[in-house]
Amino acid sequence: MTEKKNFITIGTFDGVHKGHQTLISGLNKLAKKNNMAPLLVCFPLPPKTLLSNSPELTVLTLPDEKYALLKHYGAKNIEILNFKSCRHISRENFFDILLKRYNMGGLLVGRDFAFGKERKGHIDFLRAACAKQGVKLVVADFYGNKDSGGHKISSSLIRKTLLDGHIRLAGKFLGRKYTAEGIVVTGKKLGRKLGFPTANLGINHYKVLPQGVFSVEAVLGKEKFKGVANIGFRPTVNPIHAKVPLVEVHILNFNRDIYGKNLSVNFVDKIRGEKKFDGLPALIKQMTVDKALAEKQVKLKR
Repeated sequence: MTEKKNFITIGTFDGVHKGHQTLISGLNKLAKKNNMAPLLVCFPLPPKTLLSNSPELTVLTLPDEKYALLKHYGAKNIEILNFKSCRHISRENFFDILLKRYNMGGLLVGRDFAFGKERKGHIDFLRAACAKQGVKLVVADFYGNKDSGGHKISSSLIRKTLLDGHIRLAGKFLGRKYTAEGIVVTGKKLGRKLGFPTANLGINHYKVLPQGVFSVEAVLGKEKFKGVANIGFRPTVNPIHAKVPLVEVHILNFNRDIYGKNLSVNFVDKIRGEKKFDGLPALIKQMTVDKALAEKQVKLKR
């Protein structure tokens, strides 16, 4: 009995945004229609991150987070590609790998897709190679909606939208709230002394972190709380000097020891930018205002 062919799509899928979700749905439909199995082939991290001299704050979804989201949105079979081991492979050899290793019978890509050394495996090459091998090639249109003004929703657009502080808009592009998570680590306990104890998060340096003060959902296991996240360099008290900002989360109406536990932060909205205050009284006054705003902005389902 002949092994069933795979209908493949390839990409980085950073963010697993609305465009990616549409592609996954399309892949499943094409595979079923052509009596093939759907196969999503992806890189764990964006190639640009791996090639950059400044890779900090460039990734929307870290590998484990991405794989979980891909499955959540319907990816049935996932294969992981090691970018470093294939970056110098010619387009012809890369195509041959898809045919033989991944048993490709169909290929779904976006209009700007390219692969292989120096990205020479562009759409024109694919049309000829697929026609020669009897592989069904489908080139999908860019995904855009009213929130993006009809423009292509891309990982690059979402990174910029987050870093510009447009949290709700980024959430619309993603189809969910943007999330960051990490282990609660021991800090200077400065917030506690000010009456606003915070959980300091150890977050992977690749993760995109918008800077400022945000209303958030703080997720601890299966529990969800209202919170305020301060992401920055603490200009008023004990400033830090680093490439990656500090993430401090004040959980409202909460008093537990959670050191060493995993805490997720779902961004709801931006309250304000980070600023230096003229002394602690001014800082405490503003933190009280921030807390009241978060209480109003975060709506938890009970």
